[in-house]
Amino acid sequence: MTALIDQLIETRARAWEAAKEINERSIADGADGTLTAEDQAAWDKANSDIDALDVRVKALIDAEQRSRDLEASLKPFGVDERKSDGDGTAEDGEAAEVRKFLAGETRSLNVSPKGSRSFAEARDLSKLSAGAGANTVKTSFHDKLIAHMIEVSGVLNAGPTVLQTTSGEQIQVPKTTSHSTAALIAEAGTLTESDPAFGQVPLDAYKYAFSVQVSTELVTDTSVDLLGYLAMQAGRACGNALGAHLVTGTGTSQPNGIVTAATTGVTGGTGVTGGFTADNLIDLYFAVIAPYRNSTSCAWIMRDATLAQVRKLKDLNDQYLWQPSYQVGAPDALLGKPVFTDPNVAATALNAKSVLFGDISQYFVRLAGGFRFERSDEFAFQNDLVTFRAILRGDGDLVDTTGAVKVFVGAAS
Repeated sequence: MTALIDQLIETRARAWEAAKEINERSIADGADGTLTAEDQAAWDKANSDIDALDVRVKALIDAEQRSRDLEASLKPFGVDERKSDGDGTAEDGEAAEVRKFLAGETRSLNVSPKGSRSFAEARDLSKLSAGAGANTVKTSFHDKLIAHMIEVSGVLNAGPTVLQTTSGEQIQVPKTTSHSTAALIAEAGTLTESDPAFGQVPLDAYKYAFSVQVSTELVTDTSVDLLGYLAMQAGRACGNALGAHLVTGTGTSQPNGIVTAATTGVTGGTGVTGGFTADNLIDLYFAVIAPYRNSTSCAWIMRDATLAQVRKLKDLNDQYLWQPSYQVGAPDALLGKPVFTDPNVAATALNAKSVLFGDISQYFVRLAGGFRFERSDEFAFQNDLVTFRAILRGDGDLVDTTGAVKVFVGAAS
């Protein structure tokens, strides 16, 4: 499958080259970059192909990961999914079950048909005490939850500083509000005092949660990856809820979003309904000072529709600002810095903060008590339902407000 992924990435690169050719042809024709109806359709198709290939590559990567997870989950039961049906692995495990049954060690027997890969007793959930009425899940399942949460949140995917705490009381994170400045001093002159200024950023633990109920019959009889589906559901639901506030949260009874906390770097020109030019993005790039700009955590964040606009832009050297990635799992680049998309960032519009750039590690995300995914067989006992609940407690804020992260703002008119 890895070879197929590499092939799709190459196809994606060719689609981008085709899109560039369309755009450059329109400029060569003296149309000032304005595409004809035919070229616009071809441009849209090329970009649509790139987006579709992104989705397919990601799906294949996820499938490979699920395959590895399946192999790992079967190993404790003496099963190697990579072996052929005729190697005796599954039959040896069933023979052991038969021996235990005949010896009275077990009171039930579940033997799969020859060649089958159905292992009904392979459970990821384990029962806690009767009083708790909940089940916990193993580490690999927890990793799936976190992976899906990051997948839907551009901010979490971009690499903020994440603080993991066991409890949820408010914590104070020191922040810099201004730096010392030096001045030219004459010989024997008095040194001018210039102290840095500090403040504190309080990080709370706001709760994001939901529950879902599943019939006992479905839990018992399903032949699909129910836990994988629940992991996806829980991770995406909590990731969407927290992720929205990590972008645009007001800071009042919810996280202070990175866009809310960031300072304005560039304001767009008038008469373009909030749009930006290549020069605007270059100016935004240099609006962030070098120490932050040179950080390995420096990145762009915008929504997909905005990125589609960015793909057409060139710098003064006639080079495209956006460059596709040629490595599996690596983000595309804009002016040499990784670009991440998040649907919660505003679209280009008047007064809208549509493009974010800076050192994302200066945005702190606090997660309290880990990601709780719990099961109760007792809560809906009368209805014979199994109840799952997902709970995430977190907060976020920008700890360096001296200009580590800046935004592009569309003009007011």
